[in-house]
Formats: sequence, structure tokens, C-alpha cells
Amino acid sequence: MGYSETELAAVREGANLGLGCGNPQAIAALQPGETVVDLGSGAGFDCLLAARQVGDTGHVIGVDMTHEMLNKARDNAARIGAGNVEFEHLPVADNTADVVISNCVINLVPDKERVFREAFRVLKPGGRLAVSDIINTAPLSAELQSDPALLCGCIAGASSAERVEDWLARAGFVDIRVTPKPESRELIETWAPGRDIENHFVSAMVEARKPRAAQA
Repeated sequence: MGYSETELAAVREGANLGLGCGNPQAIAALQPGETVVDLGSGAGFDCLLAARQVGDTGHVIGVDMTHEMLNKARDNAARIGAGNVEFEHLPVADNTADVVISNCVINLVPDKERVFREAFRVLKPGGRLAVSDIINTAPLSAELQSDPALLCGCIAGASSAERVEDWLARAGFVDIRVTPKPESRELIETWAPGRDIENHFVSAMVEARKPRAAQA
């Protein structure tokens, strides 16, 4: 969702696992020479697209939690000769990135506030956050809340826009904006057909900026 046919065709087969809920690069405004950190980079799809935008003078760091996924992403980058991309575990050094992106991953993390603090830490002063993720728009039944499949499927762990905005502000971000994408409900319905999840969740674009005077 949110990618052009050109973008989908630009990265080798196997890098796109089809697990995103939007295109964070649509709001990231990546520029040549910038450094990008992708939180939850998976098989490298968004990293490899970002690498094309920042060019040879830029740098992309994909962060994921499993060795198997990191190895898959490294292989995908090597196969297309993307020399300006690397994949690793956290922590990334302070004040490293011009942009932090993420695609449908933060909702999986139990301590989401810590994720935003980490994003703030690794951003340079003036750096920006561009995230596509699922947010909760209506109270959940106990049955939906406790369903392991919905938790693993990037749904039941989602938080409200208000909570996301609060966590970002507490981390130190400014110019915070959470923009729901109502058209995503059609896609979300397919993740658990017949369970009414499209009336409880929606994809959203999350934007914020680290103040230029801030220190990590």
C-alpha cells in the first residue's frame, strides 16, 4: 500500500515481504547524501528504496532483531550491489541519522515509548521521523485484545493516535502529526476477514522532528 509500480519493481524479489501498511518514504522527503535509519527493516525493502534516493553519498542503516532477517537483507543488498546500505542490531550511535523511518513495526513492540526515545536519540538535531503504522481508533473487545494472531499480525498491539502523540512529545519531538489513512481499512479487513477489525484500526502516517537545539 502506498508504493508505485516503479518502486515495487525496483527491488529484487524477496526483499518485499508484503508486511507494510503504507510507504514511509512518501513523507520522508529523502535527499541525496542523507543518513537514514529504518527501524524493523525486515528483508530490506524500504532500505533498498531509500538507498536509491540518498545516492552514493548517502547511507542507510537497517535495524532488525533477528540474525536470520538481517542475513536475508544483507543478501538482498549484495545481489543488487547496494553498497550504501548496512543491516545491524541496535544500538545505533547517538546523532547518526537525518531521518528515521519505520513501516508497520512499532505496534509490535511492548514498550513503544522507548522506541520513540531511541529514535530521538539516534536522530541528528533537526532530524525527522517518518513512520507508517497501524493505530487503534475504537475500543477493542477482550477477545480481540487477547488474540495472539492479531498481536503478531500488527493489529491488536496498536495504540491510539493520542497516545502516539503523547509518547513523541515526551521523547522530545516537535511538529508532531499523526495522519490516519481511511482508505487503508479495505486492506486491513483482509488481514482478519469477518472480524470487524477495519472498524477498530487504520493505517496512519506519523511525522515528527527533533529540535535543532536538542541534544540526545
